[in-house]
Amino acid sequence: RTIFSNTEYMIHHNPFLSLSLSVGDITQKGYEKKRGKLLAPYIPQIQGKQFPLINCKSTVAPPGSKQNKPRAANSRDECFRSDLHTEAVQAALAKYKERKMPMPSKRRSVLVQSSVEACTPPDTSSASEDEGSLRRQGRIASSSPYQAHPSVEHWFNRVIQGSSTSSSASSTSSHPGGRPHHATNATSASAATVLADLMFFNLILSIFLSLSMSYLLLTLSLSKGVPVNSRVSSKIQQLLNTLKRPKRPPLREFFVDDFEELLDVQHPDPNQPKPEGGEMKPLNGEPLGVVTNWPPSLLASLQRWGTTQPKSPCLTSLDNASKPIYTLTYGKLWTRSQKLAYTLLNKLSTRNEPLLRPGDRVALVFPNNDPVMFMVAFYGCLLAELVPVPIEVPLTRKDAGSQQVGFLLGSCGVTLALTTDACQKGLPKAQTGEVVTFKGWPRLLWFVTDGKHVVKPPKDWHPPIRDASNEIAYIEYKTSKEGSTMGITVSHSAMLAHCHVLTQACGYTEGEIITNVLDFKRDAGLWHGVLTSVMNRMHVISIPYSLMKVNPLSWIQKVHTYKARVAVVKSRDMHWSLLAQRDQRDISLSSLRMLIVADGANPWSISSCDAFLNVFQARGLRPEVICPCASSSEAMTVAIRRPPEMGVPPPGKAVLSMSGLSYGVIRVDTEEKLSVLTVQDVGQVMPGALVCVIRLEGTPYLCRTDEVGEICVSSSSTGISYYGLPGMTKNVFETIPVTSSGAPISDRPFTRTSLLGFIGPDNLVFVVGKMDGLMVVSGRRHNADDVVATALAVEPMKFVYRGRIAVFSVSVLHDERIVVVAEQRPDASEEDSFQWMSRVLQAIDSIHQAGVYCLALVPANTLPKAPLGGIHISETKQRFLEGALHPCNVLMCPHTCVTNLPKPRQKQPEVGPASMIVGNLVAGKRIAQACGRDVSQLEDNDQVKLNPISLSQTTEVRLYTLKRINNGTVANTASCVQLHKRAERVAVALMERGRLNTGDHVALVYPPGVDLIATFYGCLYAGCVPVTVRPPHPQNLATTLPTVKMIVEVSKSVCILTTQAIMKLLKSKEAAAAVDIKTWPLILDTDDLPRKRIPQIYKPPTPEMLAYLDFSVSTTGILAGVKMSHAATSALCRSVKLQCELYPSRQIAICLDPYCGLGFALWCLCSVYSGHQSILVPPLELETNPSLWLSAVSQFKVRVTFCSYSVMEMCTKGLGSQTEALRLRNVNLSCVRTCMVVAEERPRITLTQSFSKIFKDLGLSSRAVSTTFGCRVNVAICLQGTSGPDPTTVYLDMRALRHDRVRLVERGSPHSLPLTESGKILPGVKVIIANTETKGPLGDSHLGEIWVSSPHNATGYYTVYGEEALHADHFSTRLSFGDTQTVWARTGYLGFLRRTELTDASGERHDALYVVGSLDETLELRGMRYHPTDIETSVIRSHKSIAECAVFTWTNLLVVVVELEGSEQEALDLVALVTNVVLEEHYLIVGVVVVVDPGVIPINSRGEKQRMHLRDGFLADQLDPIYVAYNM
Repeated sequence: RTIFSNTEYMIHHNPFLSLSLSVGDITQKGYEKKRGKLLAPYIPQIQGKQFPLINCKSTVAPPGSKQNKPRAANSRDECFRSDLHTEAVQAALAKYKERKMPMPSKRRSVLVQSSVEACTPPDTSSASEDEGSLRRQGRIASSSPYQAHPSVEHWFNRVIQGSSTSSSASSTSSHPGGRPHHATNATSASAATVLADLMFFNLILSIFLSLSMSYLLLTLSLSKGVPVNSRVSSKIQQLLNTLKRPKRPPLREFFVDDFEELLDVQHPDPNQPKPEGGEMKPLNGEPLGVVTNWPPSLLASLQRWGTTQPKSPCLTSLDNASKPIYTLTYGKLWTRSQKLAYTLLNKLSTRNEPLLRPGDRVALVFPNNDPVMFMVAFYGCLLAELVPVPIEVPLTRKDAGSQQVGFLLGSCGVTLALTTDACQKGLPKAQTGEVVTFKGWPRLLWFVTDGKHVVKPPKDWHPPIRDASNEIAYIEYKTSKEGSTMGITVSHSAMLAHCHVLTQACGYTEGEIITNVLDFKRDAGLWHGVLTSVMNRMHVISIPYSLMKVNPLSWIQKVHTYKARVAVVKSRDMHWSLLAQRDQRDISLSSLRMLIVADGANPWSISSCDAFLNVFQARGLRPEVICPCASSSEAMTVAIRRPPEMGVPPPGKAVLSMSGLSYGVIRVDTEEKLSVLTVQDVGQVMPGALVCVIRLEGTPYLCRTDEVGEICVSSSSTGISYYGLPGMTKNVFETIPVTSSGAPISDRPFTRTSLLGFIGPDNLVFVVGKMDGLMVVSGRRHNADDVVATALAVEPMKFVYRGRIAVFSVSVLHDERIVVVAEQRPDASEEDSFQWMSRVLQAIDSIHQAGVYCLALVPANTLPKAPLGGIHISETKQRFLEGALHPCNVLMCPHTCVTNLPKPRQKQPEVGPASMIVGNLVAGKRIAQACGRDVSQLEDNDQVKLNPISLSQTTEVRLYTLKRINNGTVANTASCVQLHKRAERVAVALMERGRLNTGDHVALVYPPGVDLIATFYGCLYAGCVPVTVRPPHPQNLATTLPTVKMIVEVSKSVCILTTQAIMKLLKSKEAAAAVDIKTWPLILDTDDLPRKRIPQIYKPPTPEMLAYLDFSVSTTGILAGVKMSHAATSALCRSVKLQCELYPSRQIAICLDPYCGLGFALWCLCSVYSGHQSILVPPLELETNPSLWLSAVSQFKVRVTFCSYSVMEMCTKGLGSQTEALRLRNVNLSCVRTCMVVAEERPRITLTQSFSKIFKDLGLSSRAVSTTFGCRVNVAICLQGTSGPDPTTVYLDMRALRHDRVRLVERGSPHSLPLTESGKILPGVKVIIANTETKGPLGDSHLGEIWVSSPHNATGYYTVYGEEALHADHFSTRLSFGDTQTVWARTGYLGFLRRTELTDASGERHDALYVVGSLDETLELRGMRYHPTDIETSVIRSHKSIAECAVFTWTNLLVVVVELEGSEQEALDLVALVTNVVLEEHYLIVGVVVVVDPGVIPINSRGEKQRMHLRDGFLADQLDPIYVAYNM
């Protein structure tokens, strides 16, 4: 027994013990006891521990077959059994039994398998086909880093009306094991939804709430500005500061992301193991033997055997029935290769020039079942001094990785491809009959190498047989971790040296028979089965991959039939043969002297070897003939276990701590017996080679003896370069390892093998992983193959296909994240698969102490395949990142994995007011205060018209027309007189038929049109208070009618005026299903009114009397009605008239809804006040005719027009491709000076810019489009108008904005957010920015709440909920210090004022108002304030199929709802993309992703998303989602 104290790992082999057991004088029990005694002094910690056997159906022999048989020397030790990994996983999972996870819910249609092939089991081959022998036991990950915040009561208890919150049966049944949990806040307690219960599992509480997200808070704090010392001496400095522009960070040439400052830096674990051994010494292989008659080149060898032993068999190929089709002799190989060489050089020409010259590269495209033609083509190219580039046969234009192969061919300058007749016929053809050009490939000439196409060379032609030189012999392709394909060049001398090395290491002799199961085009299959075999005149039996799929035992049968001495296989082939061996009795493997396991370096190969030996030892297989080897495309064969007759030390094994390995250190795990990795040696270094192990990163220092590093080889038999990539070549093929002092260890360059490992005792090489599979997560290394082995050990395996599991890492938020993708069996049920997924997550978490970021199951046969079975990992990763994987099940666990989020923001105690304000400076800045033009100095004739709402005064003075366009024709016009007469009739009807009193409220339920305007004035004439209400939608009564009913009730309307058609609708049966129709007040239709004059028009006694009520549903789902007095109404009209220069000669076009806000004012009030002509275009008409509004603008040559964002969106989407057609219809927009978007939100820059760009071709000026801003307390605060400077745009740092700070950056900076000003402040309007908490004034460019003071402010809310106390300060609030006299109204919007360099009409510097977003809408998460629109913008960008998105919070979770515009197959692709983008750009973890159909996200008439309605619909399970994913 060899014990290494400095590396603390055990290499198990004990000849004495094994011998006594085999002779039979010691029982199994006695053996264990004796072994324990012998080892006790060295490793007391494992004494007496027994590992109970767990039956693993694939790898353990049938009972009684082997257990009591005598064991030969070197037989596998009991403690390395392959099923121990399964046992480790079971032990780990036992700890998790109690934890339950909420299942995602899925619409039934998504469950239907989409692919036709789904019913056929897929090709179950893969690089990852075996159990692995990792023995591990789980530790549950430590508790979450952050404590949960208690839920905070909000200052505004919302009343959710009529949204039943019971979850539907479908979603209840699919969420097993929910436990009720008492919600902390009032709303959720009252809603006690099943859905909420389901989320409150212990698991969710421990993980989700660890992120200190607080509930959607409506009490928000804002930065107070920087405190300054309030001494007088600093005043001058402060004054200077105000004159300066706000400082912007300079635009650097290259942006260095300062993310690291924010990140919660992962400090290395102080207890992590560190290497303690001495520096390793480079290791020399045995000297290369000198052979007397060794040929000078491989071609000389071929010539020798072809001429002296022409009848000797070289290669036998088999068909799919396992029958030999053809045996190629050495004579045939020599003559056919010569024919091909002659043909290639002399018979292919273009324009009388030979097509090929010596040294040109030629592609070899041969199927895997035709080794004979490949071998002839390969040697034919070598004889013609051409460079063969063997590649896979492309099957379709979109093969996985095919584009990269094309790139390789292009960079190698390949113009000719050799192939077989059968293969050429099978390639996809163009209409001309030629082979199509594959995506990314150069144009190729295809040449068929079958006999009839090649010619016999003349007698005097002989191919040149030169000595092996450093010229390129062939190029072998290799696919990197990222999916790029590189060509590794191998010189003639390296090819010869490698054959020499393999011959010596494997003890090959002339005439030996070898069975090759590997791909003969590259790697070990090429080296043993095509090159070294010819060197030694060996006979190769080539087993095609297609035969292995049909009959996995074929290779064993051929070893038996041909008495083969050597077999070259992968562990997959051994595993497959185990599953099929039961019906074969008469097989003998006693002829084998060497079973070369080409992927012996993989973690699961040891278990395949053990299990294979376990079964086939009875069939003559000797344990010592199993020879694992390690190789890489760059260094070729690195190490191989020698056959026993060479007198080498016996094989060894290392039992290594998984935890130690993740830190790159070799340790025996003393505490966790099951969390270990058992690896077998891959034998000794190759003859004549020098090997060392170097550090992975940075300078190539030699590793210590107990450290894992990358194995490097210096030898004459390695590749020489990557073709055409000098930089990478220098890095990989010309590495100079150095000692710790920096001295190079040798003057010879080394080649990096990309194998991770170490040199063990007896100079045995151990490999623990590959660079390609390396995932560095939070500073710890994990091997993809190890994770695959853990996933495979999770029982039961009946839900997914073994060997169809891919593991890779993706970079999200500055760290690698592990992704596991597996193919699901078609018969697996949703719940079973979900169960298996959650067990896999727990097993990997426990055994590797690494969280899985995403686990996805895809339908059978849908993962991209590698050429010889297995999964094309880089292509799978590419599809995952592009959202093209189409999984049928997905489970994301960002909460457990993402531990490097920036720390949650902690609010600082605020600075008192005294130190903040000095004169007009706040914290060193001018107070953020601005106002529009002064209206008190207006001349008298304007003063007269302060209250002109009574039309009768102006009928004779101004005659003008209101037009409503319908399908391009004028549907209705009204002059002032007509309007006046119509209004009179309405007033009479109200008094006589309605018996209404002065001050009664009347609901006007009309479609947009002149009727609405006439009835509005009719109400005023009668002294009633009109309330405009949008009519219910006939096709959608269930959702639209309750809102009508609610407004009628809340406004206390005693009468409803409407049309006959709507009146019928309000009383219909369909309406009765939605509301109680018996409780409607009096309904009057105004279609046929008597022609009567009103005796006297009502005049309000004071201007402060109520004129009308303006009702609107806010985006937070609150119905708010505001009171507008006669004085405010006049003031509003006057301000709009002055700002837009509205004179009687003007024409303006309005495409807005006329029911509330500025839309109502423009539609019903301003025309009557200013006397201009209005062209009215109802937005609803645009749904059928998108060009209606723009055609009207063009037809009437309108200078000023108003629209909403939804109108603009309809135009950009509906007319984007039709601008040419519009131009032919003479639509010309060059007349438009101002096009204003009426909105109550932050300007949507992308939409306005795309609108401007699209219609630029129709003459629309780029400066014309601008935005307005209003809100409930004041419907028009800003409006661009016709004069004044253009709107300015600034760029804010989004991260500072989350902390309530404004930090201006340059355009194009990372994390920059463009913000444009919302138009000019209206005449008579004063605006100030105030701190939301202290209510003190803020300085220039500081973020705070926008407060407004103006004559047209609304006078208060009109509501039945009796919440006047809550809202009193919305309409009449004062600053806590500074100017405490002025009465302000709070808008509820965050924004800032910034003094610009521009001058306005009065010659003053222009103050720009920037609106950031509604306070009620903001999400307070992790102590920071987020605006939903920012998150939504990122999400919409993440995938082309996301049509719309809305976010809200629910029990501290961020919920993202996305509308899928595409096939439902793509629904689950969005889950990972949405989670990734929100993490990357906003440092937030998404809790729930809901995928819905287009049109589900409710939008109001202004085009704003109703996020709270959506939230209620989600909680009440009314969205009918395609998929709901709960992120763990």
